[in-house]
Amino acid sequence: MSPAPFSELLGPLFGSVEASALFSDGARLQGMLDFEAALARAEAQTGVIPASAAPAIGSQCRAELFDMAELARATARAGNPAIPMVARLTALVAVEDPDAARYVHWGATSQDAMDTGLVLQLRGFLAVLGADLGRLAAALARLAETHKATPLVGRTWLQHALPVTVGLKAAGWLDAIERHRARLFEVGGRALALQFGGAAGTLAALGERGIEVAEALAREMGLALPALPWHAHRDRVAEIGTALGLLVGSLGKIARDLSLLMQTDVAEAFEPGGEGRGGSSTMPHKRNPVTAAVVLAAATRAPGLVATLLSAMVQEHERGLGGWHAEWETLPALCTLGAGALRHMAETIEGLELDPTRMRANLEATHGQILAEAVTMALGSRIGRLEAHQLVERACRQAAAARRHLREVLAEDPVASTHLSSADLDRLFEPLNYLGSAAAFVDRVLASRRAD
Repeated sequence: MSPAPFSELLGPLFGSVEASALFSDGARLQGMLDFEAALARAEAQTGVIPASAAPAIGSQCRAELFDMAELARATARAGNPAIPMVARLTALVAVEDPDAARYVHWGATSQDAMDTGLVLQLRGFLAVLGADLGRLAAALARLAETHKATPLVGRTWLQHALPVTVGLKAAGWLDAIERHRARLFEVGGRALALQFGGAAGTLAALGERGIEVAEALAREMGLALPALPWHAHRDRVAEIGTALGLLVGSLGKIARDLSLLMQTDVAEAFEPGGEGRGGSSTMPHKRNPVTAAVVLAAATRAPGLVATLLSAMVQEHERGLGGWHAEWETLPALCTLGAGALRHMAETIEGLELDPTRMRANLEATHGQILAEAVTMALGSRIGRLEAHQLVERACRQAAAARRHLREVLAEDPVASTHLSSADLDRLFEPLNYLGSAAAFVDRVLASRRAD
């Protein structure tokens, strides 16, 4: 019944304590019992069962009254945990009120209890995830605002390209996280829906009272009432899984960037330090990117879990065989993995250490060639873009071969020096003068966030 055995050794590294608790065996069982208690109340309200039956049933809907080991053994025989859970609940109720015991699980089916219980777990999970998403977004917004004009090397194909800013890089991360916040809010609106259809999705056991009971049950549980039961239509589950997969992918992109910035030869940004964090068992000098490793591991694992949920959508007729079962461990595993990666990233961005001095030094690593495009554009406006490109390209090769600064080579070039003065060259070789719309892009992202 466990989504994946929680490892006391590795769980805190790869998962989230809160998410693991939400998807524990006890939480899964309590979610189903909450459904049973709410069902009894709804049916009592609508006169389908005696009013006295609801409190008698509800009083026994407590997970601590169940022997989890016995329930697990019975699950292996029955094929799902709801069947032995209902049998045990009925027996518990019968001890206190034999008449009320007749109405346990009245008109429902196992999948109703399991799916609605899962929805309750997901509701709690999305609240936890939303809080950590907000925390990460706030940290990224502060980073973008504070370092809007802090220049660093922009890299394409892992090579120096043009100057960018720390703020622009952080704004890119933030913009993606804000999309995930919006996406998960929208997904929650569709996914947090009651499952109540009875044996084949018709609520036939309730006669003409089915929809009336469903409406009362949805109110009791604070869940949306779908147009009809969704036993074999798993897009709600798959959508949450897919949204989580997208989130973990974006977290992986941030982790990849941070790990590259943290390389010894780059040394522009660092995860928070501290006793016992990021060390090596043999090399005392090491400061390893721990968060990046954990998040990248999650980004490696998540696509396979998402693929399982997507594959499980193809279900047979009114109730699926195997596809539904494949979700039981997969979705909780994906949820705990995503929550853990998100928590790690939020903590890291909040304590991220930057070295603007090293960033500035790295901008000079190519001896001015990072600003070759700036010179080309200025010169091109006077002699034509293609001719300017060819001239600057030749000058770059000469500068690299002679290990000289590109500005010096251009100052000696008869064509370049004719059209670009010494003051022009000084201006063109200042990285802060070639940031384009970087600051405006940062402002747009921050303004969009504030507008929310």
